[in-house]
Parts: sequence; structure tokens; C-alpha cells
Amino acid sequence: MPALGEVLKKFNPWHKGTYHPPQPISQEEPLPPPFTASTAYLLLALYALIYFIPFYLSPTTRPSPTLSRDAPSVIRARIRSVSLSCAICTLTTSLILSRYASLSPSAIFHLLGVYPLALIPAVKILFLTALLFLGPLYSYFIVEKGYKQWSTLLPLRETVTEWTDYQEILFRSSSLPPLLLSQAPLSSTLFLSPLIFGLSHIHHFYEFRLTHPAVPVSASLLRSVFQLGYTTLFGSYANFLYLRTGSLLGVCAVHAFCNCMGLPQVWGRVTDENGDKKINRLWTVGYYVLLVAGAWSWYRNLWGLSESVETGLVGVDQW
Repeated sequence: MPALGEVLKKFNPWHKGTYHPPQPISQEEPLPPPFTASTAYLLLALYALIYFIPFYLSPTTRPSPTLSRDAPSVIRARIRSVSLSCAICTLTTSLILSRYASLSPSAIFHLLGVYPLALIPAVKILFLTALLFLGPLYSYFIVEKGYKQWSTLLPLRETVTEWTDYQEILFRSSSLPPLLLSQAPLSSTLFLSPLIFGLSHIHHFYEFRLTHPAVPVSASLLRSVFQLGYTTLFGSYANFLYLRTGSLLGVCAVHAFCNCMGLPQVWGRVTDENGDKKINRLWTVGYYVLLVAGAWSWYRNLWGLSESVETGLVGVDQW
């Protein structure tokens, strides 16, 4: 269906040289998508299953009350598993883009967020996200003197061992292009598809029950619901950044940064173990002032810092 190139063009009419669609036969009738949005969502759900089901097929990666998921042997086995899963999903999406949209390799790489790298947009959205954590950054580096840990690059090593890159490859790079091809509403692409990303973490409920049998089921369930909420919210944010910048590198960096920082503290005091009460009050006031100021700065700069006319996957007029 060569004419589908014209469908993709509307998502980024400013991009130079990636898409070379032929003229549609009729300008009056809209071009039909190659498959429905429901099919694209089913594909996304299938990708999620391909990602985490292999964890339960091997005794090395299967959750166990006696084997920690942080054990080196488990980490190595899971890395092999998710690497294969991501390769399968990326190849499947590439074949879909080639078959149903007749896209060139460069156009496919663009939709996958691989090339161009979009380094400047990646730095901009990382800075944008850091604004949300202005208070926690102040607490970590100034109050807790966390800068000392960076002399050994410990936080960086811990971040590299996270699963953020694999999750972004699967849930952004591999999953969003089929949704664009299906002409799914932008609102559902932003806010509905991340629900599958959030639900893919539900299996942690089973893992938590195995390793923490003494914790009440209600508390474990509440923990999983809370995790579903914030992972879905982050998925929407990551989708937004990916579609506006077309940068897989950028969303990987943002995901790793958020995992490194954790959820911001929104109540309670910020204290220095060696400080007196007066100093701790000053630390606390400074933290919350920066937390609010950072959130306001993020809100004011959300659209400007995330905009990338050259590499974005959705045209500015579509937002």
C-alpha cells in the first residue's frame, strides 16, 4: 500500500528527506489505515507478553522465594531474555512499517527513534525532566552530600543495570509506530497505550507475594495498584516526549534519570543527620521552595523544550 506514505507524512510534514510518499490517487477521500487501532493495541499487548512471560519459563529467571532477582545469574539470564524479546518486537515493527507503509530503511529508523539520534532534543527533555526533580536534586547533592558517591560513579553503575532501555525499546520504539500507522487518536496513543505498559508491571505482585509472604494481601495489592498508577503516568509522559522528539535516546535517558531519583518527597522534613533543628528547618524550606519552583518551570517549559520540528514524529499542528 504505497499511498500510506502520505498518511505518515501528516505526522511530521516538516521532516526533510525521511519520507518520500507518492501522490495519493484522490485528494478528496482520506486514505484508510492498513489496520485498525484495535489491532495495533493487540500488537502492543502481545509485545508486553513477549517481554515478561519468558521470565516464568526458565528456572533461572522465574521468581522464587529463595533466589533474589538481583542475583548476578538472574540479572544475566533476564538480560538475555529481554534482549531477545526486544529484538523480536523491533524486527516485527520494522517488517510492518516496510510491508504496510513501504517505508525506506531511513524512515523506519526514524520512526524507531534510532536515527537521527536527536542529541539536542534528548538533552532538552532530560533537562526538562530534571526541573521536576529540582527539590530532590537539591536534597541529594546538597543536604545528603550525595556528590561524594559520584566519585566512584556508583549511581551511574546502578542506573546502567536497570531495565529502562529495554522497556523504552519495546513500549516506545516498537509499539508507537504501529499506533501511528493505524491512525489511532493521539489522545488514546498518549493515555491509553501506557496502561498496557503499567499493566506489564502487575506480575510484580506475584513476585512480591513470593518474597514477602508475611505482608497482608491487601497491602501487596495496594502496592501494585500504586505502581500501576505511576508507571502508567510515566508511560504517558514518555509517549509525549517520544512523539515530540523522535528520540529513543532521549526517553531512555529520562527513564533512567527518573528511576535513579525515585518518587519526589512531597511531605515531611528534609534533614541532615549531622545538622541541628534550625538547619534542618532551613533545608526543608529550601527543598519545598525548589520543588514547587521546579514543577512550575517544568509546566511553563513543557511544550518549548520538548518541541523538535526536524525529528518529531507528530506534526506541531496535530497537538
